[in-house]
Amino acid sequence: MRTLLIIGAGDIARRALPLLRGHWRVLALVRSAEKAADWRALGALPILADLDDSRSLRRIAGLADAILYTAPPPEAGLLDPRLRKVLSQLAKTPSLPQRIVYISTSGVYGNASGQWLDECSPLAPQSPRAQRRVDAERQLRAFAMLHGCALTVLRAPGIYAANRLPLSRFTSQAPLITASEDSIGNHIHADDLARLSVAALGQQRGGIRVYNACDSQPLAVGDWYDRLADTLGYPRLPRLPREQVRQQVSPGLWSFLAESRRLRNTRLLRELMGDLRYPTVEHLLRELPTSAESTTTYPPRQ
Repeated sequence: MRTLLIIGAGDIARRALPLLRGHWRVLALVRSAEKAADWRALGALPILADLDDSRSLRRIAGLADAILYTAPPPEAGLLDPRLRKVLSQLAKTPSLPQRIVYISTSGVYGNASGQWLDECSPLAPQSPRAQRRVDAERQLRAFAMLHGCALTVLRAPGIYAANRLPLSRFTSQAPLITASEDSIGNHIHADDLARLSVAALGQQRGGIRVYNACDSQPLAVGDWYDRLADTLGYPRLPRLPREQVRQQVSPGLWSFLAESRRLRNTRLLRELMGDLRYPTVEHLLRELPTSAESTTTYPPRQ
């Protein structure tokens, strides 16, 4: 049985694990004994290491036939030194991974003013967060080309699930952009992203391939929050002109609200997965009254 190393043992990796067991011997890189026990109970073999400590990463060299990398870069700077440390350790042995699947962000495209984008569209990152992801993608491309391993990059937009909804916005009452000036974007359900990761690991093609890992229906940001509010019984958030919103929200939140783009997922559906379980956010919203209430603690309604 082939060995898979998960780097970034978070929610998406947890959702993927049941689909991986039986096909892969799964190793999971974790930082603490508590997380190690958790992942061992889930059926994976934990590897204690810290992405910020090069010495602790020495043990990963030569361990795996494939890598699922879901760990984010650090929260500061324009580069991803964590990934650089990992790739440096992997290169120290002739037994290299044959395939790497990396979850990136659609933020690498920057603001396209609502235009349609595919995987060949130019990268134009506008936030430090997106610039760190571009650096990570470039590192991985260079590694894959130098060592001849297959690389799949999944560029994901906003990830959501019944227990991953932006409900804190209804508590903070931070304003949204008025409809006439609003941004538009795609989403991806966490379960679909996990399934896409597993499908990418099972691909037979070599080389480097990028996919827009997104749903099939772009949606205006305000419409998403309106539909969520209406479904869960919250008052709709206030709307203000774009410039007023920029002045009132944090820079981090503004980077999400300001960028507008529509992503095509034609390549994804053709090559990786013929259908998504959640091709639109409406598919989850229809489930929320029954499924989400048992898994999510909502903030009190005003």
